[in-house]
Amino acid sequence: MHFTKVIQGSYYSAVSSNKVAFHENSLVCLNDEGQIEKIVQQDDSSYQTVLDQAKADNILWTLADDQYLLPGFIDTHVHAPQWPNISQALNSFEEDWFFNYTFPLEAKFSDAEFAHKVYDNLVQTLIDNGTTTVLYFGSLDNAGNVELVKSCQKFHQRGLIGKVVMDNPDECPDYYHDESTESALADTESFIQTVDKMNAGQFIKMQAVITPRYLTSCTLEGMRGLGQLAKKYDLLIQSHCSENNTEDAYALDNYNKRDSEMLDETGLLTDKAIMAHGTLLNDFDLNLFQERGTAIAHCPVSNGFHGTAVLPVKKALEKDINVGLGTDICGGYEPSIYQTLRQAAMASAMLSDGVDNSIEADKRGIGDARITADTAFYLATAGGAKTLHLNTGVIEEGAFADLQVVHAKYPEFIEQTPYTRFEKLMYETTTNEIDVVLTQGIVAKGEIK
Repeated sequence: MHFTKVIQGSYYSAVSSNKVAFHENSLVCLNDEGQIEKIVQQDDSSYQTVLDQAKADNILWTLADDQYLLPGFIDTHVHAPQWPNISQALNSFEEDWFFNYTFPLEAKFSDAEFAHKVYDNLVQTLIDNGTTTVLYFGSLDNAGNVELVKSCQKFHQRGLIGKVVMDNPDECPDYYHDESTESALADTESFIQTVDKMNAGQFIKMQAVITPRYLTSCTLEGMRGLGQLAKKYDLLIQSHCSENNTEDAYALDNYNKRDSEMLDETGLLTDKAIMAHGTLLNDFDLNLFQERGTAIAHCPVSNGFHGTAVLPVKKALEKDINVGLGTDICGGYEPSIYQTLRQAAMASAMLSDGVDNSIEADKRGIGDARITADTAFYLATAGGAKTLHLNTGVIEEGAFADLQVVHAKYPEFIEQTPYTRFEKLMYETTTNEIDVVLTQGIVAKGEIK
């Protein structure tokens, strides 16, 4: 066997939505395709042979005792052009947030030079936080979207990027909408073809994604056209669905149907679709998502500001709906998936127990909605990979070598178990504790010694 790198150390990887496996002092062997070719456990008869050969070939990388190998994180919802507004206006009303902060900023991304500066910083920041794969909303203008592709290539991040479609002038600002439905579809198809050309000769491939912003901003004709493009090119679809009261009410007021129904009727609710937020998805919606195989991007930080309610993650997972995590930059204030998974656990606890102390305790929450650190980690890794149909998010043979090496933040003053160490990693890790990040075997942060 030919390996390009052999990592000796202990690792954690999700094996289901509620179980994380720990393997101590293993050999994780990478190949020149950027995949995990082989994993050799301590009790395997070939362990010493592989170890000795790796030493002889000078490809062995041994982790320190307080370092652990984890899958790279997957962010399933980022509005890339909103990065300069991170942490701003989070408590403003939705209309103010969009029309006075968000849309004026996004309109600036017709300037490729401006986009280049912003996106280089954004992508590097996400890499520094251990995020190796991101599903991005771009802007209306492909000049800026192309710069996002370039930044992902430069910093070795797997980017899935969509040209945002907003072809309904009645619901968009005069200065920021597609000129027409025809131009929206033509520009989308042009971006798809551009990304394909930009992938030539690249080791890590980018993907174009069909991206109607949300039902309010799009015409039904435009949405149907996007559904046809998704089918023609076999692409992922991303949008928003039932994020808050305003969005949820729009479909009912204008079409007398649910948001999910309108997405479905226009060909956008498919097994390759990822719908963000979904805080107001009811049983009908969740059953429709289950039938169509549609995934959810759970954005617990931004949902706390703009989402109106808490997504019942546990309920969605029990229906076999794929769920990933999203920072929702900049509806969310934090680029770290670590912070996002913590908020996911906290939000589930509040949903379970309730938040209104004027209601009797036994009637206050919905009960049995809590998720643990195990489930939150799953959403950040394997769950995110499933939503994006990618062979990553796990430390398993055949998966992409999208990895992060982290060290414990504090000394062990008392003896820890593998699980308590895992919990501490999930709840304590910051960029300072992320030592190395690899995407498809390429070092994107830090140094392999």
